[in-house]
Amino acid sequence: MKIEKISNRVLLACVALIVVCFAAFFCIGYDNPVGDNNEPKLTNIIMWLMYALILVTAGLVVWSAIRGMQNSKGVDPAAITGVPAGKITLFTAGLTIVSLILGWICGIGEKEFTASDGTVTSAGWVTVVDVFMVSMGILLVAAAIAVAVSMTGIFTKSASK
Repeated sequence: MKIEKISNRVLLACVALIVVCFAAFFCIGYDNPVGDNNEPKLTNIIMWLMYALILVTAGLVVWSAIRGMQNSKGVDPAAITGVPAGKITLFTAGLTIVSLILGWICGIGEKEFTASDGTVTSAGWVTVVDVFMVSMGILLVAAAIAVAVSMTGIFTKSASK
């Protein structure tokens, strides 16, 4: 089976799983008032879905990196495809580190958070949440720009000339 077919089937399976989980979340016990708040019954299914997707993605990234290194021993992929993979990898790692630092700077001085049920979250954990929220925003914008650039084919056209 070709890699494109496998990739397409895995993508469709992931989308189907996500749609089923979110449909269950919103259709089964979504309106569950607890005090002044709404506490959906299937919140855990969404959290476990995200944990599973992160673990699978991390595993596939590591597997892909190892496979890529094994397959390109002594060969410069940029000479074949025109895509400077090494520079893109360094830029991505650098951008991730910079986004985390910017998130940390934005989160400095946060105060502890008290939820309506009285649960208190320490200022340190509020800062951690800020770090990841800012980082996700920056990386989301970067990913959207990367997809737009990739769709234009700027980098691949240079290899065919």
